[in-house]
This record gives sequence, C-alpha cells and structure tokens, in this order.
Amino acid sequence: MRYLKPKAKLCRRLGVNLFGTEKYTKILRRRQAKPGVHGAKFSRKKSEFGHQLEEKQKAKFVFGIHEKQFQKYFQKAVSQPGDTAENLLRLLERRLDNVVYVSQFAVTRVQARQMVAHGHFRLNGRRIDIPSVLVRPGDKITIAPKLKDSPLFAGLEKLKNYAPKWLKVDLKSITAEVAALPEKDDLEKTIDSQLIVEFYSR
Repeated sequence: MRYLKPKAKLCRRLGVNLFGTEKYTKILRRRQAKPGVHGAKFSRKKSEFGHQLEEKQKAKFVFGIHEKQFQKYFQKAVSQPGDTAENLLRLLERRLDNVVYVSQFAVTRVQARQMVAHGHFRLNGRRIDIPSVLVRPGDKITIAPKLKDSPLFAGLEKLKNYAPKWLKVDLKSITAEVAALPEKDDLEKTIDSQLIVEFYSR
C-alpha cells in the first residue's frame, strides 16, 4: 500500500514509526504532540471505537496492506484454531516481504516489498514477485544469483544479526530459512491486535 501524503504527520498522529526509517523515530522523539495547529493542546478523550480503528489503521500502514486484503487476513485468522489476535499478527509476520525485512535484507518493509516485487529473491529456488506470499516452516529464501554482488546488499555481513528466532538468517550469503512459525514474543510489538479483533467483532 503506497502512502503519498506526509508520512511524518501520519506517524505523529498514530504515535509510532510506521515506515521503519530512523528519521521518523527522530521526529517522534522531537515532536510528540499530534500534528496540526492545535496538536499540542489536543486532549479529547478517544472513544473505544476510535482506539480500535486507530489500531487497525496502524497495522495496515506498518505492513503496507489495503483494507480488503487486511479483512481477508482477519477472516483467515478467525478460521484458525487458537487466539484470533495472535493468529492475525502471525499471518502478517509470515508475509514474504516482512520476512525479507526482519531478516535485515532491506532497511524498511516498503523497500522489502519493492525488492520482492522486482524478483530479487527466490523462494525454495523459484523466482517469486508476490510480496504477500506466506512462508511456511522449511521454506528457504535466497537472493537472485545475479544480485549477490549488487551494491544494494553491500555490507550486510557486517551487521549484527537481529533476526527473530523463528528464522535462520545468514547475512553473508543473504539466505534465510523458516525454522518454525513465529511465537507470541516474535510478533510486532507496536500493534495491539486484540483491539483489531474487537473492531471487526462489533
């Protein structure tokens, strides 16, 4: 989902870095008030519905998903056994573009989505250009052979590996293997998915 309006204002309105780059983290530290002329004085209590809607919007922007697609993820989460709120975030975490991002092959989820869409990666040896593909345990993500020496991936081997434990990542060879499904502690911390469940359950 491409957002064309001022990104800093959106981050300030929702109170979280939605786009991943460091500049938005700095802006949030420096300007904690809501955007707008009266942002600093704005203190109207938000309704329960308002909190639920905001959390849904936040999740959509963090993962870059349109409303219709997001609803499909929710319906799938409902149909699965276990906690719907956790199921929803687990599905979003398993998107191929998100895996590329948390494996540190891309700086932001937006960049990861572009890389996948342009066919920069292979899934189990096959070229894939669909960012929304859900990975499963045993899947292997590798870089396209012709891009191994691309400046786009230069210096990855020098990074400290912060990949979640459900992924086995090798920054030197730019490969990742899905070792298991993400656990509760691996899910996106900035999103309260229970509020999203409450929003769709109204």
